[in-house]
Amino acid sequence: MTSSLTPLPQSRHLATAIPGPRSQALHAERQAHVTDGFGIALPVFIDRADGGILQDVDGNRLIDFASGIAVTSIGASNPRVRERVAAQLERFTHTCFMVTEYESFTQVAKWLNEHTPGDFEKRTALFSTGAEAVENAVKIARSATGRSKVLVFDEAYHGRSLMTMAMTAKENPYRLNFGPFPTEVVRAASANPLRPATATTATTNNDGVPASGADVAAAALASVEATLAEHGPESFAAMVIEPIQGEGGFIVPAPGFLKGLREIATKHGIVLVIDEIQAGMGRTGTLFASEHEGIAGDMTLSAKALADGVPLSAVTGRADLMNAVHAGGLGGTYAGNPLACEAALAVFEAFEDGTLLANARSIEATAREVLEPLVAETDVVAEFRGRGAMLALEFADRGTLEPRADLAKEISARCHAQGVLTLTCGTHGNVIRLLPPLVIGDELFRDGLAVLRQAIVDVAAGRDATTTEAAAPALA
Repeated sequence: MTSSLTPLPQSRHLATAIPGPRSQALHAERQAHVTDGFGIALPVFIDRADGGILQDVDGNRLIDFASGIAVTSIGASNPRVRERVAAQLERFTHTCFMVTEYESFTQVAKWLNEHTPGDFEKRTALFSTGAEAVENAVKIARSATGRSKVLVFDEAYHGRSLMTMAMTAKENPYRLNFGPFPTEVVRAASANPLRPATATTATTNNDGVPASGADVAAAALASVEATLAEHGPESFAAMVIEPIQGEGGFIVPAPGFLKGLREIATKHGIVLVIDEIQAGMGRTGTLFASEHEGIAGDMTLSAKALADGVPLSAVTGRADLMNAVHAGGLGGTYAGNPLACEAALAVFEAFEDGTLLANARSIEATAREVLEPLVAETDVVAEFRGRGAMLALEFADRGTLEPRADLAKEISARCHAQGVLTLTCGTHGNVIRLLPPLVIGDELFRDGLAVLRQAIVDVAAGRDATTTEAAAPALA
């Protein structure tokens, strides 16, 4: 499909202050018509997006370090996605796969069966949102095992539906005022190397350096076993975990933790569900983040970048588990919509030559070069962490590790004012996360990193700056 639009220059450009006058007017209209329940990271209205650039209605070009929260990994206007979706749009937009079938649904399922981790026969179910994928994974696990309980972890995020809110750890804004929640959800310790949950690993030296990764993992695994024993391991249908915890703060678990969970799940006959909704589809430099750990879930969940912005999610798992559900027990009116399936097939094509995975690894190398030294150079950057193009900086006072959400907010606001879109996250709201598109150019990426680095240096030094105040609630 040939576009009539001129490609967007891949450079940062400020035509007005951020937000500009047209964005301000449109935001005022939004406030008159849209519920206040929707938060906003940056109140600008986007007119076009391409590569690593978002162009707003005032003509400002912003560097995109968000990718629609890890969604538009191959670009927000990828030509092949446009081409396949447009062709499908001419044929039909919907039939409902449970009424009459179409081939693209099956082809998406086939690709996922072949590419998700696990050397076993698989089946796939398609849905529309990440929360739907999580909820259906729980349904499948319960149906297959005849058990009811679900084990989740500290700092987890799994969605905004009632069931997934019960599974999510962060209270504000996700759970606040929305209870009561579904029962049979039990929370266990995670293996956060910087902030170990268990007392035996909470010791740090005067520099705030936590215990070794092996100690953190061992203590967390012992705590998980104790939690299971307390509630009865034979009562658990599923254990659900993100290979890198997203909204919890882009936490890479201590080495050995996920392998240990795999062993525990197998020992007790618990279905291990790996939530790859944010970390999957090439984001970490491998197709799925669990590949870094050398493990496979009994079920793997995909969404976000799966269809490059067209709503689609998937549960891919062992054939015996997936087929345990009675006919008609899974589905949804829009589940695996044909437009979304065509977009996903375009995404799969984009990953064929390995360039995007190499790009993700290059993004990590560049970001580490520019940002990781700040851990030693400042007293407020507690850790630089992540994998591939899923990276984060945590802000805390050196030694005490007292979270500094105020610094994360101020630094993010300064970046926004300079035309670099960043997002905050973390249980304490003290983390800035980087999710650039995998197609971002090196020069543009380095420009954005330079803005972010300077903002951190200035804030750490207490230097004043004129900033654009922007409410920045946690997004997932």
